Amino acid sequence: MLKSKTFLKKTRAGGVLKIVREHYLRDDIGCGASGCAECCRTQEGPALEPRPRDPESSLCPQPHYLLPDTNVLLHQIDILEDPIIRNVIVLQTVLQEVRNLSAPVYKRIRDVTSDLSKHFYTFTNEHHRDTYVEQEQGENANDRNDRAIRVAAKWYNEHMKKITADDNHPQVIFITNDIKNKEKAIEEGIPAYTCEEYIKSLTANPELVDRLACLSDEGNEIESQKVIFPEHLPLSKLQQGIKSGVYLQGTFRASRENYLEATVWVHGDDEENREIILQGLRNLNRAVHEDIVAVELLPKSQWVAPSSVVLQDEGQNGDDVEDEEEKENTLKTAINEKMLRPSGRVVGIIKRNWRPFCGMLSKSDIKESRRHLFTPADKRIPRIRIETRQASTLEGQRIIVAIDGWPKNSRYPNGHFVKNLGAVGDKETETEVLLLEHDVPHQPFSRAVLSFLPKMPWSITEEDMKNREDLRHLCICSVDPPKCTDIDDALHCRELENGNLEVGVHIADVSHFIRPGNALDQESAKRGTTVYLCEKRIDMVPELLSSNLCSLRSNVDRLAFSCIWEMNHNAEILKTRFTKSAINSKASLTYAEAQMRIDSATMNDDITTSLRGLNKLAKILKRRRIDAGALILSSPEVRFHVDSETHDPIDLQTKELRETNSMVEEFMLLANVSVAKKIHEEFCEHALLRKHPAPPPSNYEVLVKAAKAKNLDFKTDSAKALADSLDRVESPDFPYLNTLFRILATRCMMQAVYFCSGMDNDFHHYGLASPIYTHFTSPIRRYADIIVHRLLAVAIGADSTYPDLTNKHKLADLCKNLNFRHKMAQYAQRASVAFHTQLFFKNKGIVNEEAYVLFVRKNAIVVLIPKYGLEGTVFFEEKDKPKPRLAYNEEMPSLKVEDTEFHVFDKVKVKVTLDSSNLQHQKIRMSLIEPQIPGVSGPTDSTTLNTDEPEKKRSKLEN
Repeated sequence: MLKSKTFLKKTRAGGVLKIVREHYLRDDIGCGASGCAECCRTQEGPALEPRPRDPESSLCPQPHYLLPDTNVLLHQIDILEDPIIRNVIVLQTVLQEVRNLSAPVYKRIRDVTSDLSKHFYTFTNEHHRDTYVEQEQGENANDRNDRAIRVAAKWYNEHMKKITADDNHPQVIFITNDIKNKEKAIEEGIPAYTCEEYIKSLTANPELVDRLACLSDEGNEIESQKVIFPEHLPLSKLQQGIKSGVYLQGTFRASRENYLEATVWVHGDDEENREIILQGLRNLNRAVHEDIVAVELLPKSQWVAPSSVVLQDEGQNGDDVEDEEEKENTLKTAINEKMLRPSGRVVGIIKRNWRPFCGMLSKSDIKESRRHLFTPADKRIPRIRIETRQASTLEGQRIIVAIDGWPKNSRYPNGHFVKNLGAVGDKETETEVLLLEHDVPHQPFSRAVLSFLPKMPWSITEEDMKNREDLRHLCICSVDPPKCTDIDDALHCRELENGNLEVGVHIADVSHFIRPGNALDQESAKRGTTVYLCEKRIDMVPELLSSNLCSLRSNVDRLAFSCIWEMNHNAEILKTRFTKSAINSKASLTYAEAQMRIDSATMNDDITTSLRGLNKLAKILKRRRIDAGALILSSPEVRFHVDSETHDPIDLQTKELRETNSMVEEFMLLANVSVAKKIHEEFCEHALLRKHPAPPPSNYEVLVKAAKAKNLDFKTDSAKALADSLDRVESPDFPYLNTLFRILATRCMMQAVYFCSGMDNDFHHYGLASPIYTHFTSPIRRYADIIVHRLLAVAIGADSTYPDLTNKHKLADLCKNLNFRHKMAQYAQRASVAFHTQLFFKNKGIVNEEAYVLFVRKNAIVVLIPKYGLEGTVFFEEKDKPKPRLAYNEEMPSLKVEDTEFHVFDKVKVKVTLDSSNLQHQKIRMSLIEPQIPGVSGPTDSTTLNTDEPEKKRSKLEN
């Protein structure tokens, strides 16, 4: 059956266009119930159970299916995802509305409908002859959709009577929170309940009530009647104000250190008011970290300076606003006008960025209370009020909570319990928390993704060798960290007949296995990078590829993408060529094993000769890079030694770097630069490149001041000037000083980012002093490298192109996701190191170690313990202790505590302990032992005392 609608549309040219829209109606669309005599022939895919075995409901004791409306799907998705809830009919009308309103919820509901055990069925009511409804005159789209849902619910109930002859046929229960819609449904003879009524009727599953989203803003007992926050302006007024310049749109970024302060990073090109400071509850006005907000700039007379005060929200009395006002006054310290920054207030929310948050329950002091505060693990997120009957069970557990709303008369947002992750401190639980908090995709690969993997056993075929060179005869080897299974790269070096050297970098040909656009490719692009935690690796690609078929293991044939240079003995490149290849690595070595071969006086085999040739060339290449202005920075990296049974860390050391680390790095950098030039020549608008912006001069202030304090003249106007200044730092009495300066210089750097060449003019990589750069050498663990491989393959005629590869806007969007994923992976890795460091000191007890001052604050010093690569803060003002005399000099910078003055790079001795007083935020606490300051320095009561100064070490730049 065909329905058609005709209407006339006026074109820009002034003509009239007749448009006919056709809508097909069918009578062969199944109801989804297995065993339905009328439509089982049309039933495919996920289906409803013929006799629903749902939890018993006191409202509807007979078997039943659920049919939710759009708002229930949008706001109660946590309930619908619960294993208890099954046999749900999702209407096409509802699904389309959800898709338009919330992409994340739409994805979640699609995942649920594809889970066969849940028995969710998508019914295409808009194309069924008996359930399609046309919009009536004077009826708005929302009312029409409500009516369409009721018509479908009524049809289902009539249809269900035909399934069984007796009266015990399954019912279809309409679930809606819209009271008017519910009343109309009941009038039409449809069984209808609100989500809350139905969930509370499941008496055998009372825990489900905790997962109900709290949607009512008004009249809720847990909120005070006093208005705390200004009203948010409607979206239409916000858009109008932004267009006229009255308001500014930007991303809200809360502070970790001070819950009463935030900044808004303004979108657009307005350099003058790029960053706006917000201080005080009313000015923050219920914005949550990463929300898109509209802000109003305050008059200059009301501008404030960034606060150096650390404030944590620890009050138990949720609505004590007077206490908050007292704290706000502590932010307003005497400041000079130069420190004032553009300040503003949030007038409305353009887009919420709420997500499920991990954290812990702060149980109410009121006995039998169901209302409690939830404290998120992320200190930038406000505490959330939830209602739960499981408080005693959830105490001391890591849980997930979602925000439902934030009324203007409530100090905190309202939310609901979603999931219990496990006990605080448990390694599996804490790992899950840090992965969730840093948005690291870590679910197992789906069947759809795994279906695109090659069938085993796999071997190289004649088809694979087309457009590919056979290099299996070459003496190729790989050099990697111990226990590395995802080997991306291998190297070779041999002398040619003409006396020159041939050097090859061979990279795993991952793009051969991951083809554009399929499910495996989409999942890899979404993940963006492999995430390396202390005891776990979250792969970007399935293990069959990462640790087997793509990994360039020794003595097996593997497909590779090779970059081969002909060089003279002075490491000058004479020729460069790129080819897809087949290789057979002759050895998989660790850095230590490779170094031992190079240093050995007795080993002269082909592999060792190749390594020595590579090492000699690498030293020349490195010297040349440094002479051109490349930076050699330092960042303390640590390695844990774990107990073989408990897997707890038993030792913690900074990683030792050898010549072979630098050797591999030099050739990876050279390959990346060579490939960047090639793909930019061929695709000047569509090359995926990587740049490292030069830091603004203000970033170097702390470094320049530290140099001045040591009577050193530091130039930072170029990378070359900075590199030369760092090289000049020498002190026979203080050999570690140079490393400290390099660590501090690392903190001044900007983040390196991926970009599309057609969307940017600045290609320069500041840290490497290279005019162009990309990532080619790690496709097993970085998706950017896979795209670069595809571009290079097309450039040399080894593969064909596809539309998205030459679409600069899609490439720019991809780069945005990759930059985000890389940043989150970095943060997750740091969080994993922090957690394992806490475990180490928990088992170690109190430790006294020598440290160096990195930064000086108003009431504290930040120190680095080189032995552990551990950084921490020594506070001089503590609760319930007499406050010492403090004098802070911002210009030096220095901090005088009583009669002792601290400067950057001063050597101190600190006591290191694990502070477990706050289960949620256990932290390493450092207190001063030396120099001795009466009333400040603690006694030497350690189990370990170490005074050895570490050897001078250098670490590679994170490029």
